[in-house]
Amino acid sequence: MQGKGFIKFMAILLGIVCVYSLSFNFVTSKVENDAKAYAKGDPEKEKAYLDSMATVPVYPLFGFNYQFCKGKEINLGLDLKGGMNVTMEISLGELVKSLSGNTDDPNFNKALSAAQTQLNAGGKDFISLFVSEFEKLSPGVKLADYFSNQDNASVLKPDASNDEVKRYLSKEATSAIDRSFIIIRSRIDGFGVVSPNMQKQEGTNRILIEMPGVQDKERVHKLLQGSAELQFWQVYSNEEVYPVMENINKTLAATLKTADTIAKAAGDTSKTASGSKLANLAKSKDTKDTSAAAQRIEAAKSNPLFSVMTPPSYQAQNGQMALRPGPVVGYVAQKDTAKVNAYFRRPEIAAIIPQSYKFMWSAKPEDLGVTTPGAAKIFGLYAIKVTSTDGKPDLGGEAISDARHDYDQKGKPEVTMYMTGEGAQKWKKITADASADPNNKKAIAIVLDNTVYSAPTVQNEIPNGISSITGNFTLNDTQDLANILKAGKLPAPARIVGEYVVGPSLGEVAIHNGLLSFVLAFVVILIFMALYYNKAGWVANLALVINLFFIMGVLVSLGAVLTLPGIAGIVLVIGLSVDANILIFERVREELTAGRPTPVAISEGFKHAMSSIIDSNVTVLVLGVILYIFGSGPVQGFATTLCIGILSSLFCAVLISRLVFDYLLEKKSNITFGNKMTIHAFKNMAYNFVGHRKKYYTISSIIIILGVIFYFKNGGLNLGIDFKGGRTYIVHFDKGMNTEDVKSKLNVVFPESETIVKTAGADNELKITTTFHITDTDTGADKLVEKALTDGLDQTGAKYKIESNEKVGPIIASDIVYGAYGAILFSCLVMFFYIVVRFKKLNYGLGAVIALFHDVLLVLSFYTILDGVMPFPLEIGQDFIAAILTVMGYTMTETVVVFDRIREKLGEAGKDDLHGEERNQLINFALNSTLSRTILTSLTVFFVLLVIFIFGGASIRGFIFALLIGRIIGTYSSLCISTPIVIDLGSNKKK
Repeated sequence: MQGKGFIKFMAILLGIVCVYSLSFNFVTSKVENDAKAYAKGDPEKEKAYLDSMATVPVYPLFGFNYQFCKGKEINLGLDLKGGMNVTMEISLGELVKSLSGNTDDPNFNKALSAAQTQLNAGGKDFISLFVSEFEKLSPGVKLADYFSNQDNASVLKPDASNDEVKRYLSKEATSAIDRSFIIIRSRIDGFGVVSPNMQKQEGTNRILIEMPGVQDKERVHKLLQGSAELQFWQVYSNEEVYPVMENINKTLAATLKTADTIAKAAGDTSKTASGSKLANLAKSKDTKDTSAAAQRIEAAKSNPLFSVMTPPSYQAQNGQMALRPGPVVGYVAQKDTAKVNAYFRRPEIAAIIPQSYKFMWSAKPEDLGVTTPGAAKIFGLYAIKVTSTDGKPDLGGEAISDARHDYDQKGKPEVTMYMTGEGAQKWKKITADASADPNNKKAIAIVLDNTVYSAPTVQNEIPNGISSITGNFTLNDTQDLANILKAGKLPAPARIVGEYVVGPSLGEVAIHNGLLSFVLAFVVILIFMALYYNKAGWVANLALVINLFFIMGVLVSLGAVLTLPGIAGIVLVIGLSVDANILIFERVREELTAGRPTPVAISEGFKHAMSSIIDSNVTVLVLGVILYIFGSGPVQGFATTLCIGILSSLFCAVLISRLVFDYLLEKKSNITFGNKMTIHAFKNMAYNFVGHRKKYYTISSIIIILGVIFYFKNGGLNLGIDFKGGRTYIVHFDKGMNTEDVKSKLNVVFPESETIVKTAGADNELKITTTFHITDTDTGADKLVEKALTDGLDQTGAKYKIESNEKVGPIIASDIVYGAYGAILFSCLVMFFYIVVRFKKLNYGLGAVIALFHDVLLVLSFYTILDGVMPFPLEIGQDFIAAILTVMGYTMTETVVVFDRIREKLGEAGKDDLHGEERNQLINFALNSTLSRTILTSLTVFFVLLVIFIFGGASIRGFIFALLIGRIIGTYSSLCISTPIVIDLGSNKKK
C-alpha cells in the first residue's frame, strides 16, 4: 500500500483536532456538574455559580475560562435543548411603497398586491414580480417617476429606465434584508441567547433564527417584531458625570448600611438572657471575619457602585490617577450590568440623577486591549444628554439618506454617512455646538434600540451633511455600522411567519432517547461484525469507532448544530459505512475461495471493491448535498452529518482498515474472515431474478394501485404542517385521552378551521394541528389561538402541559413543497447523468431513475395504506422528504454495486454488451454474486433503524418508519426492479 506515511500523518492530525474540539465539552460539563452540586436543585443558585465562573480559568492547559469553553462546545439543536425556531419575513411590499413616497396611485398599489399574491403562491423574486405586474397595468409609464428624488439622485436618475429602477429596487431590497438581519442579530445578542443560529434564506426575503434555551415566546415576538429606532444624542463627558456617580455611590452605601442596621436591630429583639446559648450564638456572629471574601463584602458595602463599575481613568504625569476624557463614564462586566441597572432604578437613586441624564450601554463589548481568549466581556456605560422637553433625541434615523463603509487616508475602515437636506441642516447645528470649544470637544452617540453603537468625538462643524465615523473598527464593523445607520431610512417591517417552540423537558427526553438509540444501534453493529467476520470484523469495528470519533470531532470544530435527525444521520452513516467493509470482505473471501494466499486476497479484495465503494458513496454524497441545499432545519442537520459521515467513513473503512490489515500481516497474525457458520454463507446462489421479473412488476403495480385507491379514500396525502401551513401543539396529559373527545372540544373553540388530533406515541401525548387564524398576520393572533386552545383543553377536565408548538405560514409551506419537489426531481436528474457517464449506457441510467421513481411511489403507497393503522401519525413533511431521498440513496448504492459487477464481467469477457440469454445469465450472476453484500448491508442498516425506531422517541418515529419501509423497498428494488428494467430497456437482439 502506497502513501502509508501520509495516511498516518492525516489520521494523527485529524485526531488531534478532534481531541481539542471535543475537550471543551468535558471541561464545561465538569463546571456545570459542580454548579448543580453547589445549587442542590436551586436554579437561581446554579445560574449565579455559572455567572461567577464566567471569567475564571477552567481549562488549565490553555488557561481558557468557562465563557470561552462554553462557546466552543457542541451546539445542540432545539429538539435536544429546547428553545424557539423562528422564520421572519421582511415586508418588501411596504419597503417599495415607502421608497415611492407612499404613492396612492391605484395601479401601483394593485401591482404591489398582485406581486404579494404571487409570492404567497410560490413566487421567488418580489421585485421582479412587482415590476412585471406594474408594466402590465401601466404600459408605457416610467417607474422612475415614483422612485427618483433629490435624496437618491446620485444612484437613480429621473429618466432611468424600468430595468434600472428594477436593479435599484433589488439592491435596496437586499440591503433592507441585510440591515434587518444585523438589527435582529443585535437584539438577539442583547436578549442573552446562548449560541443563537441565524441564516438568511438565500433568494427569499426571509431570515431563519434558532434560539436554544428561550421559552418566553411573547418577549421574543416583541423583541423581533418591534420597529428599529435609530437616534443621535449628545452625551455628557466622563468628567461631568463623575460627581453624579460619586453621589450615587455614597447614597447607596448609606442606604444599604441603614438597611443592614435595621436588620440587625430586628435580630436583637429575639435575644434571650446574656448567659443563654442563643445570646452566645449572637455574640459569635458579631465576631469579625477577616477572610478575603469578608473583606470584599465590606468593600462592596462601602462602595456598592464602584465595586462593580470602574470609571475610566489614567495615570497623570504627576503620578496621580485622573479621569480619562471621553463619553464612556464607566466599565462594567457583562454579568454586573443588571446590578447597575437595578441600582439606578432604586427610588432614592432615581431622585438624585438629573432629569437630563439617560444611561445607555454600549452595543458591543469595549476593546480594552485584553487579548486573553475568553476574557470577561466589559461593556461601556454612556450618559446621554436629554436636551428637549419631550425627551426626544437631537436627530432621528429619518435624517440618514445613505451610509457606506469606506477607508480613510491611512487605509483604515471607516463609515461615511449622508444626510437628507433637512437632516444636514440639523446636523450642522449639532456638530457646531459639539465642536465649539476647541479645548472640550463633545461626542455624539449613535444609538439603535437604546444601545450605543458608536460615540465619535466631533472635531469640526459638518455643513454639508456628509460625515466620516472613524474608530477602532474592523471591516466587518464598518459594514455592520453602515447598515445600522441606514436602518432608520426606510421602514421594512419584519413579521414572524413560522415558529417552533420546544419545552426543555421534551428536550431532555429527546436527548435520552436519542443517545440510547445511538448506543444500542452502535453495539448491534459491533456485535454483528465481530460474529460474522471474526478477526476481520474486529478490524472493521476499530475503523467504526475511529469513524465515530472523527464525525463528532469535525461536527464540533465546524460549529455544526447537532439535532435529533442529525443523531439519526450519524447512526445511519455508521450503518452505511459497514457496507464498504462488507464489500471488501466479501471480495477477499472470493479470492480466498479461489485459493489465493491471505496477503494477495486482501490486496485483491481492496482493489476490486474500490470501484463499487467509490461509486456507491459518491451517489449518497450527492444526495446529501442536495438535501442540504433544498432542505432546512432538521433536514439540513441530517444532511450535514450525512455528508461529513460519508467522507469520514471512506477514510476510515478503506484507508485506516487497510493500514491495520498491513500491520497484522507484518506481524504474521492469522487473519480470518469468518467462522464455520458464516464462511460458506450465500455460496453458490443461483436465483433466477431476471426470469421472475414480471412477477415483481405485478407486485409493485398492485401496491401502487392500492396506494392510489387509499389516496382517494383518505382524501389525499396526510400533509404535515410544514407542507400546508398551520399550528401544531404537542400536549402531555396526566392520563390517557380519547382523541375524538378532545377534538370535539377543540372544534368548538376553533370554528371554521381544520383541526386534527392524533396520539404522539403514548395515549397521554397528543399532537394537535389546527389552521385556526393561520392567515391572520396580526401580532395578537398567536395569543388568540393559544387562548382558544387552553379553553378547549380545560373543558377536558384533565391536567395538561403544552410541551411544544410549531407555526408554519402558508407562504413557508408553499416554499417547502416546491423545494421538496425540486429536491426529488433534481436528485433523479443528477443520478441519471452520473450513471450514464459512469457506465456509458443510456439504459443503465434510465433503469436506475425508473427504479428511483418506483421506490418513491411504493413508499407513498405504504404511507397512504397504513395511515390511521399505525399508532403514530404518518405525515408527509420535511422529515419524510429526507427519508425519501435517503431511500433513493439506498437504492442507488445497491444498484451501482450490481452495475459495477456487470461492467466488470463484461470487461473480463472482452465485450461492451451482451444480448439474449447470455445477457440474462450475466445479470443473474451479478445479482447472485453481490447478494451476500446486499443482504448483509440491508440487515445491518435495518437492525440499526429498528433500534432507533423502538428507542428513539416519538419525535422521529414517523421519520424512521419511512426509512424502515424504504430499506426493505430499496433492497427489493435493487434486486428485482432496477437491474431487470435494464434488460427491458436494452436491445432484444440475440447473440
